[in-house]
Amino acid sequence: MQLVVARVGRAHGIKGEVTVEVRTDEPELRLAPGAVLATDPASTGPLTIETGRVHSGRLLLRFAGVHDRTAAEALRNTLLIADVDPEMRPEEDDEYYDHQLIDLDVVLADGTEVGRITEISHLPSQDLFIVERPDGTEVMIPFVGEIVAEIDLDEQRAVITPPPGLIDDRAEIVSTRDAEAEAAAEAEAASAKESGEDSIKDSSGDDA
Repeated sequence: MQLVVARVGRAHGIKGEVTVEVRTDEPELRLAPGAVLATDPASTGPLTIETGRVHSGRLLLRFAGVHDRTAAEALRNTLLIADVDPEMRPEEDDEYYDHQLIDLDVVLADGTEVGRITEISHLPSQDLFIVERPDGTEVMIPFVGEIVAEIDLDEQRAVITPPPGLIDDRAEIVSTRDAEAEAAAEAEAASAKESGEDSIKDSSGDDA
């Protein structure tokens, strides 16, 4: 099974290094020196990682045969693809590979549907589920224990307990707008009623 593990960014320095956007939880395994990776587009690969180091929080790689800035820049936006055994599991019970999480149904504890995981975003501080809702919009769910209560691979679902506002912000906005509209309508009705009463009183006075 082939999985995208990184995307090549811009060239760094003049000796062929490139920055990479990591898309795997195991960069030390998938992006280690000596690893041979397929590429998209295929014409730029395969690429063999020669060296790797972290600089200012970014992973820098150098590939065999790429030793100057021009060659490195030519690789920009190339996707790096690794062969992964689909049955392989991380060592820790609470860890998962991206391909195991993609397409899982996301539901609340009461079974209410939230959407489907379409992408995993790996940020320096935490990982995020990119979840597509039934209406086509997206919501980002932090992959932390306080929010993701359960991952059930057998049932192909992720159960979440989101804090207020994480997924229902739009509902709250709509609710607020409805309340404001209702208040405005009530005020208009009250104003119309008062005008009607004044008109009746004026008419009564004229008759007298």
